[in-house]
Amino acid sequence: MRLRTVLATAAAGLAATTCLTAAGPANARTDQQDSHACSPSVSLDRFSDALDKTTYEGTFVGNFSALAVDGDGSLAALSDRSSLFSLDAKTLAPESVVPLADESGAALDSEGLVIDRDGTRLVSSETEPSVRRYSRDGRILGRLPVPDALQVAPAGRAVSNGTFEGLTLFPGGRTLLASMEYALQGDSAGIVRFQTWQRTKGGDFELGRQYAYRTDTGLGVPEVRATPDGRLLVLERGFTSGVGNTVRLYLADPRHATDTSGVGNLTGQDGVRLTKKTLLADIVNCPSLGATAKQPQPNPLLDNIEGMAITGRTSDRLKVLLVSDDNQNAVQTTRFYHLRVRI
Repeated sequence: MRLRTVLATAAAGLAATTCLTAAGPANARTDQQDSHACSPSVSLDRFSDALDKTTYEGTFVGNFSALAVDGDGSLAALSDRSSLFSLDAKTLAPESVVPLADESGAALDSEGLVIDRDGTRLVSSETEPSVRRYSRDGRILGRLPVPDALQVAPAGRAVSNGTFEGLTLFPGGRTLLASMEYALQGDSAGIVRFQTWQRTKGGDFELGRQYAYRTDTGLGVPEVRATPDGRLLVLERGFTSGVGNTVRLYLADPRHATDTSGVGNLTGQDGVRLTKKTLLADIVNCPSLGATAKQPQPNPLLDNIEGMAITGRTSDRLKVLLVSDDNQNAVQTTRFYHLRVRI
């Protein structure tokens, strides 16, 4: 999502502009003792501004809203300006770019990305909202059903520019989940809905359960990622003019939450069991590691963080990659953040 503010680079060049820091072995020290710790559960290995304000084959590299690991080990990065990049997972150097469009050929406000087990791409757009399936070369292969209430008003109750931001596939590949960024009209402020789909025997997806999740005051949900044990990493984000961004990482568990697909208005006082969440880290508490900001920020490391992918794991931690959406704005930065997260 394009937050309102006051408001072909060689691999060697990318490496030269990347901020690298050493990360010690997990058993050598605790996160509390680690100078890279953001919290007892999260540490920042390094960050990279290598792709900031660059182009690749005539396409602006930025506006990133989602990340995913492809089957060949490369990194897929989705721009909300209808471009899907393939990046080298180590250097971040762009290797290809594919344009995306809707059925009429119009550009998408593309926000969420899942690479399915057959290599096809599931992409959410917050315009309608929608979830479409694309081939590797960008052809539309199908479209998933969306509940009427989640459509943007007047067709439904969703607010414009506040719908399907996050998209993730749970382990096993049977359940897909999309996160709304903001509450529906008629729901209490801060209570957002997570919609799921279940894979059918034929391989399609049909509507499944829906869950309610309460954000911190003033924040929305730009991204979700399923963990190997069936829970969710949830990003919450907001922006205050003259102050900067707030970005928090939560661990959430929807497994015992109420199915809200049949609930009209969520008030917070209706007996609905919300998705439980636990704060893993407020990114403002991460070390800046020499980062600079082009506009006021409570920590110069911060920017408009919007995309997230789990890229691997060690014995006790997940390797998590975040990326900021620079909105193609001179005072914002395309920045990648390499985290280690203990859940």
